[in-house]
Amino acid sequence: MLASLVFTLLGVQLTIVFGLPLNGQLKPAAFDLQGHRGGRGNTIENTLPSFAWGMIDGVNTLEMDNGITKDGVVVVWHDEFIDPTKCRDTKPAFKGDLAFPYVGKNIVNLTLAQIKTLDCGSERLIDFPMQLSYPGTKISTLAEVFEFVGCADPQRKVLFNIESKINAAMPQNTSGVNEFVSKQHAAFLESTYDLGAITYQSFDWRTLVAMKDLDSKIITSALASSATILTAQNGVSPWLAGLRLSDFPGNTTGVQLANAAHSINAQVLSPLDVDSASPVLDPTLPGFIPFTTKEMIDQAHTVGMVVKPWTVDRLNVADQLFDWGIDGIITDFPSQMRRRLEQRGVALATPFPQKRVLDCLAKHLQRV
Repeated sequence: MLASLVFTLLGVQLTIVFGLPLNGQLKPAAFDLQGHRGGRGNTIENTLPSFAWGMIDGVNTLEMDNGITKDGVVVVWHDEFIDPTKCRDTKPAFKGDLAFPYVGKNIVNLTLAQIKTLDCGSERLIDFPMQLSYPGTKISTLAEVFEFVGCADPQRKVLFNIESKINAAMPQNTSGVNEFVSKQHAAFLESTYDLGAITYQSFDWRTLVAMKDLDSKIITSALASSATILTAQNGVSPWLAGLRLSDFPGNTTGVQLANAAHSINAQVLSPLDVDSASPVLDPTLPGFIPFTTKEMIDQAHTVGMVVKPWTVDRLNVADQLFDWGIDGIITDFPSQMRRRLEQRGVALATPFPQKRVLDCLAKHLQRV
């Protein structure tokens, strides 16, 4: 069943078509294909090149991660520390810098100037042997990513799924909840994007609660994995904002998880695809254990949430999730996932023009 919303923008009448779930809440009819860290199976992750190729490959949403530097700048990077498998030192930010070399040190203990000396484009990950590398690529600030994407997408069609990489279990490794939320929210407001284009996601549900308290307009996505809910079965997980899954109704953990995420007003549930305890990774093999289950998806839909699992890099897993009714998918391989979605007749966003995207990349890419 479809519904439509008609409005006028700058004298032009626009119509947005929505799917209408059983509970009567509106949701976009187009399936949400997200490039995980831009699309790390294809291009070095969380960099302008990865976001460029994600757009060329036709993602609806660019998924990315944020850290906070020592001097309070929001940078786009996944890891708490500078991973030697992803980055190389080049030179100290200033003569006699005792913190040099920077590789191996936590983002929270490095300034933006120090981080900007790193080459994070030369190392191709062993687990992703088809990655395009862009030697010399610097880590970008969130503001710089917004600027590049705005150049490549002047009509502002692409969406963002932005994660706070805060460590709830070892808080000394990252900035805290208030700093993440305040700094990221300020970066959202300073961008040229409407807040409706940005989803704020986190494994640390405290940040989701804090972001909603700060600005109720922000769409929030509750990330969950086997590890983050593990201690919640018999106690309180540090990742779930003090909630106990056992306090929520449901005959399965998946149903309880959906109800718990709904209780913090998250609009999106973003669970791991395959349970970490599964002895096999493919649903065609005996013993396969999904983390994202049909019961979880059904309950999330019942309470008005959408479900977008991560990181789905097997088409057999993807097919099972599609059959169960997911609303979006986060993958390292957006180009291959798009082809499968097209085979299934799924409505997708139009890929962005390669020449324009790469021209903007050449203009905005920073190299050491």
